[in-house]
Amino acid sequence: EDPSLERHFKGHRDAVTSVDFSLNKKQLASGSMDSCLMIWSMRPQMRAYHFVGHKDAVMCVQFSPSGHLVASGSRDKTVRLWVPSVKGESTVFKAHTATVRSVHFSSDGQTLVTASDDKTVKVWTVHRQKFLFSLSQHINWVRCARFSPDGRLIVSASDDKTVKLWDKTSRECIHSFCEHGGFVNHVDFHPSGTCIAAAGTDNTVKVWDVRMNRLLQHYQGNAVVNSLSFHPSGNYLVTASNDSTLKILDLLEGRLLYTLHGHQGPATCVAFSRAGDFFASGGSDEQVMVWKTNFDAADYGEVLKTQKSGSSVDGTHHSLSSERDCGVHLKKTKTQDSGRNHEQQEDNSLANALEHIMGQLDVLTQTVSILEQRLTLTEDKLKECLENQQKIIQNKAN
Repeated sequence: EDPSLERHFKGHRDAVTSVDFSLNKKQLASGSMDSCLMIWSMRPQMRAYHFVGHKDAVMCVQFSPSGHLVASGSRDKTVRLWVPSVKGESTVFKAHTATVRSVHFSSDGQTLVTASDDKTVKVWTVHRQKFLFSLSQHINWVRCARFSPDGRLIVSASDDKTVKLWDKTSRECIHSFCEHGGFVNHVDFHPSGTCIAAAGTDNTVKVWDVRMNRLLQHYQGNAVVNSLSFHPSGNYLVTASNDSTLKILDLLEGRLLYTLHGHQGPATCVAFSRAGDFFASGGSDEQVMVWKTNFDAADYGEVLKTQKSGSSVDGTHHSLSSERDCGVHLKKTKTQDSGRNHEQQEDNSLANALEHIMGQLDVLTQTVSILEQRLTLTEDKLKECLENQQKIIQNKAN
């Protein structure tokens, strides 16, 4: 069955720059050149939240892994952290000196990596909201930066035509991939963490192995590729291009599966939901579209179960395969017998409870941080008043 358009969101007043699903698929965040961040509800008849705070275009948005926070980066040089609720309160991170193009949470939700036109990649702590360090070897704007699934590596893509791989602990650049004929708009890690895909203004998508640092796959399109997203199974990649199309690539077969026409004008961003059953896209036409994945449903449901239980037969755990097929190697395993389903459910409820606690912590941290900001403002005002008083007293004495 082909992918199909499920929902259609209209509300932005300028090009949409970025889209991301929350963990539970109940919400979808989008950023736009209209300086607004919007949170759409996937449930019908639910109103969208409209967050105003950035002073200029919002270039990127992402939900935290728990779904209780949303990060955004803007042309106003700041990064904001929002609680996606009615109040829409946010705290501001300032350290970049130019447009922030990309925000990404580590999979444990503890750290944030941002990329900017100031040619740096910066890493921050989420809970203490502190700037930690900069990675600065790019010699042009950095469009995108992402953590590896295990959080040990960072990949960044730049207008200097390179994709750089960094070790987060040593903060050193391990490798530079320089095979692009144009700027690199977007980059991301395969769910296995063994390879990366990069989208370029030279109309290509390239997939590299990060262990051997070699090119695995090369897809030549006929328009600039603005964004890409891996399906959680690791078998598919969806791209958004300037020719207004979304393309779904089959990484196992190394071929184009579908071309989808929905946007009028360039498709600017695209993202799969965390379970892979939906993907969302945004465009210059100010629209956000949600698509039902449909393809290979039985197949990837099976694959995801296998990944969760970690019971890969050959022990490679969906690593990338040999040169022979340059694809992603996945052994299918049957789901466990029903005896173990019970354990699975208990695990799930425990995971959900932990998820909830983490979320509550996120919100508490955020609230404390907002209070701290207000306290600082009050202290500053008090200081100002005291200084003014001193001046008045001195003037009188003189």
